[in-house]
This record gives sequence, C-alpha cells and structure tokens, in this order.
Amino acid sequence: MPSSQRAGGLAYREAGSSNDQVAVLVHGYPESSYMWRHALPALADAGWRALAPDLAGYGDSEPDPPGTWERHVEALERFVSELELGPVALVTHDWGVMIGLRWACDHPGSVSGLVISDGGFFADRRWHDLANVMRTPGDGERLIAAYEREGFGAALRSFSSGMTDDALDEYWKGFADDTRRLGQLELYRSGEFEKLEPYDGRVAGLGVPALILWGAADRFAGVKMAHRFHDELSASELSIIEGAGHFVWEDAPQQTTAALVAFLGRVEAG
Repeated sequence: MPSSQRAGGLAYREAGSSNDQVAVLVHGYPESSYMWRHALPALADAGWRALAPDLAGYGDSEPDPPGTWERHVEALERFVSELELGPVALVTHDWGVMIGLRWACDHPGSVSGLVISDGGFFADRRWHDLANVMRTPGDGERLIAAYEREGFGAALRSFSSGMTDDALDEYWKGFADDTRRLGQLELYRSGEFEKLEPYDGRVAGLGVPALILWGAADRFAGVKMAHRFHDELSASELSIIEGAGHFVWEDAPQQTTAALVAFLGRVEAG
C-alpha cells in the first residue's frame, strides 16, 4: 500500500471504497502516512474508506515551502476538497492534532467524529525541550543538520518500543534534503500557541463524538492533556494505553486499532 496516489499536492495511502463512511488520518512528526499501516486495512475491513495523506515534505509528498502550520492546514483542505470528501471522521496524532483540529474548526460541518491522540490544541500549552531547541535560530539549524540515519533511529527507539526498521526508513524520508529539514524548523517556529486563542471552545463547539486515545507514558504530551480534552469535550471517550508512550500507534498497534474501529463503529451507529 505505497503512498503513490496524489491529491491536493499530497501523496496518500488509501484502503476501502465506501462513499458513506470516510476517515481521514493525519500523522504527526516526524512520521508519515506509514504510521497508519495497521489502522487503514482494519478500517477497510470494517466498511470504511480510509485515507492517510503524507504531509508536505514527509513520506512521499514533495516539500511545499514554507513548511508552516498554516501551509499544512491549507494543504489538508485542498486534499479533502479535491477528493470531494463529505463529512469525515478525522483521526489525528501529534502535529496532526494541531493541523487537523485547526482545519476542522475552520471548516465547520466537515467532520462527523474526532480521534485525538498525543497532541495538544490549547493556547496556554508550552513546548517541550526538543521543540524549544528547534524553535531557536541557530540551535535548530545545527540540530536538524546533524541528524544521520543511525542517530535518528536511535532517538526514535528511545521513545518508542514499537519502531521497526521499515518504519524508520519511511520516516527518514523527511530528512532526505535540506528543504525538507528546513520545513521542520518552519513548522515548529510557526507553532505559537497564542494562535489558538481564537479557537478556545471551538473543538467542543463542533458537537461531534470524540475519542481521546493516549499513551500513558507520553513524555512529550503528558496524559494530563488527554484528561483535559476529555473534560472539555462532553461527547468524548477516553482510552489511556498502558505501556505505550508518545508514539502510541507504533507501541500498541493492536490496541489502538481495535479502539479506533470500535469507536468509529459507534459513531456511525449513532
């Protein structure tokens, strides 16, 4: 299931053919649509059409400078529009939460349900230490230029028990050239949380069911954030996966996929 198809300028993976039940899955950093390799066929087996784009500069999508938060939101809208997708179940992780929820709030009526995993959407949030290095001029350039394949793999494996060699090969594509690497800095440097002040209460205002799915040992977006989402979204369910960290879909593929399919089944039945 290579991400060889293109829509809205983005490569994407797809499974299933339903026009009535459509899910769009938005990956996080520094991953790609490959992170949904377990979820896509499971959703298809459950009767869904599931589509997972590679964000620009990641996976098999070409860079589309500048690699800012806003640019990724615009690309997601082009992707959905070109494929003429109706209300979709939006499944998000890490930076995919920031991108996906901003898109959903900017386009009311575009989502029928939400899955939020290991990422924030709060104006009073603070960046973790690694992000602060990337956001600092000079320090970020030195960090991103220093990454080599071996060190990259070791770093991800220090945070995730589920990273395979194949996964690391796919995610290393985001470091293939200087333009892609610069795009990572542009993304983090565009991520001022103050931009979310106008969005206060708007995710809850979408009024759709939500699944908050989180790794219990997340060291980047702590589990308190999961509980905050659950408290603020009245029509939400909370699933904390013990033994999993920030990369919960890699660490616990069977549990996360089962929770996703079961939740979307309830959304459709409702």
